[in-house]
Amino acid sequence: MELFHSQEHQPQPADPERFSGDATMARMDLAERPEVRMYRVTFQPSARTAWHAHSGVQLLLVIEGRCRVQKEGEPVQEVAAGGAIRIDANERHWHGAAVDAPMTHLALNLDAATEWFEKVTDAQYAGT
Repeated sequence: MELFHSQEHQPQPADPERFSGDATMARMDLAERPEVRMYRVTFQPSARTAWHAHSGVQLLLVIEGRCRVQKEGEPVQEVAAGGAIRIDANERHWHGAAVDAPMTHLALNLDAATEWFEKVTDAQYAGT
């Protein structure tokens, strides 16, 4: 058994090339388990990732706030704290906080590399 304490993984500012708005992330290293990468990501209101895709499955576990998420070609959706999102391999998507509140999720990338694309526009974020 190994324990992973949040205070041991201090959040860092998210990469402004890959995120819009104010977001921080902390990688939760699961020692000797490179096939599973876990991140605790906090988004301030309206902050979001750029469009991206993963080579494997990604699971998002929303632990605070409401997560806005969109798969390319589908409408923007919201998932409240306590909910989860499964993103299949090679699905182009983005995720972030609602307009009016911050959001934190745990992102579990399962044997997945990430490919980043262009930033999400304000109109895309708004779902228009």
